[in-house]
Amino acid sequence: MASTEWFQTDRYRAKEGLGVWEHKGKAAIAGLGNSPTTRRWDGDLSTSLGAWAILAAERALDDAGITKDEIDGVVSCPQGMGDEWGAERGYFAAPYDTEDGLSGVSAHWLVKNMGLENVKTTYHAPGCMSTALVAGAEVVGSGEAKTILVIRGTGNMPGRYHQTPGDTVGGPQQWTNPWGWQLIPQIAFGFDQYCRKYGSNHDRMAPFVLNQRRNGSMFPEGFYYQNRPDDLNLTVDDYLASRWICKPMNINDCDLPIQTAGAFLITTGERARQMKKKPVYILNHVQQRGVVRSSLETLDETEEFSLSIAKKCYEGSGLTASEVDVFNPYDGFTLFTQSFLEGFGWHGVKHGEAHDFYGDDIRVEGPHPFSSSGGNNGNGRTRWWGFYDSVQQLRGEAGARQVQIKAETAIAGAFTPQISDWLVLGTSPD
Repeated sequence: MASTEWFQTDRYRAKEGLGVWEHKGKAAIAGLGNSPTTRRWDGDLSTSLGAWAILAAERALDDAGITKDEIDGVVSCPQGMGDEWGAERGYFAAPYDTEDGLSGVSAHWLVKNMGLENVKTTYHAPGCMSTALVAGAEVVGSGEAKTILVIRGTGNMPGRYHQTPGDTVGGPQQWTNPWGWQLIPQIAFGFDQYCRKYGSNHDRMAPFVLNQRRNGSMFPEGFYYQNRPDDLNLTVDDYLASRWICKPMNINDCDLPIQTAGAFLITTGERARQMKKKPVYILNHVQQRGVVRSSLETLDETEEFSLSIAKKCYEGSGLTASEVDVFNPYDGFTLFTQSFLEGFGWHGVKHGEAHDFYGDDIRVEGPHPFSSSGGNNGNGRTRWWGFYDSVQQLRGEAGARQVQIKAETAIAGAFTPQISDWLVLGTSPD
């Protein structure tokens, strides 16, 4: 097997005006697998990200009805390995000289430890599962590999998450990074701008957040379902009384870091039709990497980025907003999710109308089943629940979460309006 390379940036579909994806419908998702979920790693090697990535991959193979000998490629997002918990936490004690397989999982680690003897193609995709999925779609669509595993282990070690070194910050960081991560005040600032521009307020987020928890209560793979079902019984009063993290962002607007691993099996459309489950075809993949003109992203920029994502998704797949049935945008911080809803114009929602839409019937049983996965807010932070749910919805396998409207197309993505990756999916390759 050749050495693992980082997926080339020029292969991402990151520009407007590219037209319909030349490989539309040539790749399909044929298998899903997820490990158990816990709040943090307990130090047992049997529950390490490596062990759980193998378990997730095995479950994806079983879901597709094939053996590991049919796998000829692996795409991984190996981030984790020491880069998310600050410089104060060093590597593990001997005999470990790397964290590969412990706090992150590389493609070559999975190939070696899972015994994937027929793999010829491996790539790493920087970012998260969404980045690995769009890379995997291109690898199969272009014919570079025929049947691949796309994996991601998202870990949560003991200690502070995204910690700021030391107890204080000074200089410019006192305004942008006192919470340990610049994104938190940025999102709060953007939401405040949104409310001022459109005459809304934070309280109107409650229906959306409560619905995310409700959907999570019907997602067996999720963290809360498995570990903290009582946390899914959030009430409006609970939400409104939640402690502030960075006003107007409260703790229930933030997702919860967890320990788990997920796997998607992507194969050719022809091969998928021979496998165990109903194929879900990849109609387009999109990457967004916007440029912010100052120290913090403005509302105008957020809306500009969201509109660009939507335009690329639609033009690359040939779909229009009215033809998208299932919509699972990212919600790791709930305060920017309305930007995706309005940017895509899903169910006719225009700028400034998202909070009115949240107050309508957005349940999975209703006419506007928005974010049917429950997302990261309802299931814990992975950034792949939206993709997982979209496949299950299009297969008709979402159980109690199954939407009652037509489910033949879906769009899912993660991370922020500025930096994110998206898939457009369908039950037909056309």
